Amino acid sequence: MASKASIGGHPVHPILIPFPIALWSTSFATDVIYYFYRHDSLPLISKFMLAAGCLGAVAAAVPGIIDWLSIRDPGVKRIANWHARLNIIALIVFAISLYFRMRIGAHWVNYRMRIPFLLSLLGVILISISGWLGGELAYKHGVGVSPQHDSPEEEAAKVRLP
Repeated sequence: MASKASIGGHPVHPILIPFPIALWSTSFATDVIYYFYRHDSLPLISKFMLAAGCLGAVAAAVPGIIDWLSIRDPGVKRIANWHARLNIIALIVFAISLYFRMRIGAHWVNYRMRIPFLLSLLGVILISISGWLGGELAYKHGVGVSPQHDSPEEEAAKVRLP
């Protein structure tokens, strides 16, 4: 099923998703490094990465929703629904983590990093599971991929060992 949200035949959703994944994962890594080195710039870096990841996730969600609307197979739709749910929950978790790091929300956690750190850990776990489901959608079920019509010889050449 080819993606309706594409540019020049290339689906947009897979182009955009590496940004929030990388930003959120690096933000979590920055938090871990902060616990060992306590450098004052690390929480600020982490905060900006969280914010940019949230913006990137919203940008990636738009073509993702367009692709989701075109899924007809109920089994594939079920996987896509879980993929979407986990992404929405992860976005909320990361946004709450960001809020607790900001001046206006830090008083809720007594200006400590433990809860924002744990929320980021939870978010990274959620996007890992969701990313695996997204891989299932793209690589196993062909969501967002144009149909390919190979000859039997070309199909046989692609067979891989399990």
